This record gives sequence, C-alpha cells and structure tokens, in this order.
Amino acid sequence: MIKPGTLTRLAAKHGTPLFVVDHDAVRRNYRAFRRHLPRVQAYYAVKANPAPEIVETLFDLGASFDVASMPEFLIVHEFIKGLPARQRQEFIWDKIIYANPVKAVETLEDLDRYKPLVTYDNLEEVRKIARHAPHAGLVLRVRVPNTGSMVELSSKFGASPAEAVDLIEAAHVAGLVVEGLSFHVGSQCTNFDNFLQALQVSATIFEEAWARGFRKMTILDIGGGFPAPYDRHVKPFRELARRLNAELDRLFPPPIEILAEPGRFLVATAATLVARIIGKAVRDGKLCYYINDGIYHTFSGILFDHCQYHVKSFKPGPTEICSVFGPTCDALDTVSLAEDLPPDLETGDLLYSENIGAYTQASSTTFNGFPPAKILHVNR
Repeated sequence: MIKPGTLTRLAAKHGTPLFVVDHDAVRRNYRAFRRHLPRVQAYYAVKANPAPEIVETLFDLGASFDVASMPEFLIVHEFIKGLPARQRQEFIWDKIIYANPVKAVETLEDLDRYKPLVTYDNLEEVRKIARHAPHAGLVLRVRVPNTGSMVELSSKFGASPAEAVDLIEAAHVAGLVVEGLSFHVGSQCTNFDNFLQALQVSATIFEEAWARGFRKMTILDIGGGFPAPYDRHVKPFRELARRLNAELDRLFPPPIEILAEPGRFLVATAATLVARIIGKAVRDGKLCYYINDGIYHTFSGILFDHCQYHVKSFKPGPTEICSVFGPTCDALDTVSLAEDLPPDLETGDLLYSENIGAYTQASSTTFNGFPPAKILHVNR
C-alpha cells in the first residue's frame, strides 16, 4: 500500500486526478495466488486493467493471459515477439487463451494463424470456428451458478451442462479438437460454494465426454471471480484456495491441467486514485464535495462493475456524512452519497480512493470533454 505522504508528493509533482499503480502490489498478489493455488496456472484477465506495464510485470513473473478482444491479444503479443521465431507459435498456445465465447468472423480470421486456444458455448460458434479459425483448439464454456457474485455472467455465456457433451461432439464432427472445459462463477464471487458446485458439474461432464470417446480433454479452466479484499466482509483468499485445492485433487487428478483467469484479484488492490476538490456546497443541509474525477472516468466501476469505492481524506479529525460528485454536468456522475469526510475541507484539498485498480481505468471515457486521470506506474 502506498503511504499517504507519498501520494500527496506524487500528486504535487504530476497533478490530479492521478491513478497510481503499485507494481509491488501486483507482484504480491500474483505470488499469493500461486502460493495458495500451486497447481493452477494464472491467466491474467487483461480486461480488468489492460495497461501494457501491468501485462509486462505479470509476463515477467510467468503469468499467462486471458484476452477477450484482438487489441488485448496484441498487447500480450508484444511481449512474445522478441522470442526466437521457432518458439513463438508454441508460446502463444501456452500464454494466451481467447476467452470470449462469441467472436466476430474477422476476429477468428485474425486469430487463426496463431493456432489459438479459444472458448465457445454454442453450435453457431462451432460453425464459425470451423470455417474461419480451423487451427484453433477449443475449450467449452459451461454455465454454472453465479449466486452472490457482484457481477453475474451466466445469463450471457455458458452452455447448459445437459448440452455440453453434444457440443463437444459437434466440434469433433466439424474437424475441431475440444481441449477441455471452462466456467466462470461471476466476478467478485464471495460465495465459495459457486466454485465447488462448478467443479462438480465439470467433473460430471468430463466423465460423460470420456465415456463417449473424447479422451483429448485435458484442460479445466476455472475462470475468474476470485474476490479482492475490498472490505473486512470478504473472506480470506487462502480459505477459498484450501477448498479449491481439496476438490481439484479429488475430482481432477493429473494429468488434467488447471487454468484460472484472475483479473480483479491481481490488480484491484494495486492502484490508488488521488483527486482534488474543485467545489463545495450544502444542499438540503448536506455537505457536498465536487472532485475532478468521477463516474465517467476512474470511478466508472461504480456503474459498470457494481463496485463502490470509498473516498478518504488526507486530513485527520472529525467527520460527517457527505456526498461526493464528479466534475461533469450529468447528475449520474455521483461518486457517493454517504462518505465520512471532514467538514472543513476546502477547494484544492486532496482526496483518495484505494483498491481501485480493476475495471476502472479500463472503462474510463472523455465524456463532457474531461480527460481521464493520468496514470503513474511506480515500483516497476
């Protein structure tokens, strides 16, 4: 965690709003993930924060990558181009999974020359892949419970378990090879039973697929959803890992290869935003602060990720419940209606928000002409 004194010095030097990414925190999170889940290869979900600097740090640590668009694929590919030509093709396969189950034809045509590993979850996608990316290896995404997750995904993606093996057979008939299964329990999943139910569903599908002759399935991708410690109510990651390890060893002994797609877990706690108060008012008896960052910028996760980021003051002392608004003319640009802040802050004072590294800068805009926060990478 970056110390408050360091944050204020950086803000004085670089201006605000300032989005500070601590690469030491990224390294700590990655090493914790690998330590607690030693059998699981981490494929960082680039969509959580696609900064090339973060990709480079994780690449150097040995991470693989989950991408969901060609721009994300190309960000990762930049760190592969330096390898000897004879290694690049194999390395793409080991380092990148294209985990968007529904892909445009143009994307498949661009991907095909890399012989990628891609997910799918429906018959139309089988037809598209067979025609436009026949060199791809496939992973079938299965729909699993998302109960209690902050962002639910099962209504948009995932084949029903009942149709799973038929879709594996359909791919085989089309001349494709299904390498394994994947699932996603929903983003910021604090209901650990989702993971355990998904593992049992997957084990049942594996058994049926093997019984029908599809013996080349050797990959299980357990997706993302690993919760970031936003507050004290989030149970420790080591508790989830302990339960996962036991079930993985019971249901999926080697040679099954286990993948995962952590995004939020690796970068949420690695960034802090520093913003400046640009206005102050009292409305209906309630103190309101206006700052130079908001919903259309770094706080976009409030809208798109259903996540609340608390705003803190560098000044000690008594506090009261205040509203915090962003700089645009839109009333939607409301950061919070209930933040504990000192009542004596003035225009020009600084505020900060921690644990704001995931799904924030990734969806920042320039609405109303306001530019996004400057990004500063430290401890690289």
